[in-house]
Amino acid sequence: MRLFVAIDLPERTKALVQGLIDRLRPTAKLSWSAAANLHVTTKFIGEWPEERLAELVRVLHSVPTGGPLEVAVRGLGWFPNARNPRVFWVGVDGADSLNRLAAATDRALATIGVPEEKREYHPHLTLARRRSPVPLDHLRLALSEAPIGEVGYFQATSFSLYVSAGGKYTKLQEFPL
Repeated sequence: MRLFVAIDLPERTKALVQGLIDRLRPTAKLSWSAAANLHVTTKFIGEWPEERLAELVRVLHSVPTGGPLEVAVRGLGWFPNARNPRVFWVGVDGADSLNRLAAATDRALATIGVPEEKREYHPHLTLARRRSPVPLDHLRLALSEAPIGEVGYFQATSFSLYVSAGGKYTKLQEFPL
């Protein structure tokens, strides 16, 4: 099973992000995300044996959370950088609380053998992927003419364990914050 842990977006935030995607889609031939599938990943687990799923769920129940999180969706960027972009994203700002949740999840899952993340945590929503070199001039022009401020704001009250299979995400378990 290919697993990850994430915070779900409320429907209102998904609709706002979908509006942003719809506005920008005509400007570049990228592989645009469906807003319905967007989430804030806090830990990518990767392949995990199904027979150890209960153990993983038990550990996730023990993650210290600190309560609900205030989350803002704002700012745009590129991975790895704007000169050679592969992923176009909108940022997710949850102050330090989102970083603490990701770190606590990482530490907790490490106790059962999930590799700890080596890269710095950078919460984001993937808007599009650039699978082959395509011109981005029109997209960059659209962004310069109408800069994107805050896209949305919400309070996260839970996080979830998902399985990813065949390009679809299925929620397996939800955990309160």
